[in-house]
Amino acid sequence: MVLTALRGALGFLTRLPVGRDEAAWAAFARSPWTFPAVGYLTGVVAAAPLLLAGPPASVPAPTVALGFVVAVYALTGIGHLDGVADLGDAAVVHGDREARRAVLKDSALGVGGTVALALVVLGLATGALGLLERGLAADAGRVPLAALGLVVAASVGAKAATATLVCVGDAPHEGLGSALTDESGLKALPAVAALAAPAVLLPWPRVLPGVAALVAALATAALVAQWSRRRLGGVSGDVLGATTELARVAALHAGVIAWTCC
Repeated sequence: MVLTALRGALGFLTRLPVGRDEAAWAAFARSPWTFPAVGYLTGVVAAAPLLLAGPPASVPAPTVALGFVVAVYALTGIGHLDGVADLGDAAVVHGDREARRAVLKDSALGVGGTVALALVVLGLATGALGLLERGLAADAGRVPLAALGLVVAASVGAKAATATLVCVGDAPHEGLGSALTDESGLKALPAVAALAAPAVLLPWPRVLPGVAALVAALATAALVAQWSRRRLGGVSGDVLGATTELARVAALHAGVIAWTCC
């Protein structure tokens, strides 16, 4: 069951050609702990391009930051970005919950969604750039392992944030959100926390950036959950996808700030 759940998580949360069968999906839907587990893998893959900023390649940091963004979405796909776009459009709608939900179902991209997408992608790129600049300066032109560890910690934190909403949220209607939230509850939270907690040590010997990344990711989830309950009536699939993207950006920037200040 554990391996089947992991296969389902990989099939749903990444573009890897595994876990696309019904049994894998069912096992994944009942196992929120697989979110942070997959976060370790996606974080390692996303962090790999950062090594190009150091010798012998010494690729310019802005180019490496672009490669980082490409690596993230090449592995995870753009499904979560669709949630960002939909929530961005819903956020600028003047009306009640039904009006906002109607916007979520509309495939057209509006101004709110465009701005939200731009901010998320820009936030991801600038977060990587800030991390590279701080890391290269701290290690005489080489990319320290602590910098790579922070990227992984941010990825795990983002997935843990999404898993937390799966455990505590209620969907406003049938769909992807309800398919996940209906299968889990508060009893699944300890496993999520147990898998996510070790990520704070990945930027070793700097612990504070890892802590800041995880706290920022969870705080983002709390804010998104509060907004979605008030404005949408609950946690939908779009909310879960947007939470992953927003939490990753917040975690990465919080980690870089903690690294810089301490």
